[in-house]
Amino acid sequence: MAKRAPNLPVKTKEEAVILASIVEKETALPAERPHIASVFVNRLRLGMKLQSDPTIIYGITKGYPLGRRIRQSEIDRPTPFNTYAIAGLPPQPICNPGKDSIAAVLNPADTKDLFFVAGRHRRTRLYRQWRGAGQERRRMAQDRGTENAPPRPAPR
Repeated sequence: MAKRAPNLPVKTKEEAVILASIVEKETALPAERPHIASVFVNRLRLGMKLQSDPTIIYGITKGYPLGRRIRQSEIDRPTPFNTYAIAGLPPQPICNPGKDSIAAVLNPADTKDLFFVAGRHRRTRLYRQWRGAGQERRRMAQDRGTENAPPRPAPR
């Protein structure tokens, strides 16, 4: 495993792999992984919840696709994997992360970002910027006729 950058909130190899598994599930684009890792590292440093949808899905399906949107009741339900309900990392990885995700966690981008929007992974420091980016993405999808689901709930 590559050398860990100083002052990371992950202290062990196991924690690095757990966080890398969340980064892996958040984006399929290797170039985005250092930025996504940065958001999660910044949240961990501040004691914020990670609020990652893939952790909820893993808690429900144990690694299989959910095949539908996450329900509000599932977001609210505390499970060991639900990072909307628990602080910190889940007890184990939610997938087998690739080397790009592990490298991203060990050397995240240098940002102060705390939010990103799924699909475009626009990163923002402020909640109001994150909220506006999500609304913009939904408007564009509606214009294309591809948005048929309700908007995702805001983080707490």
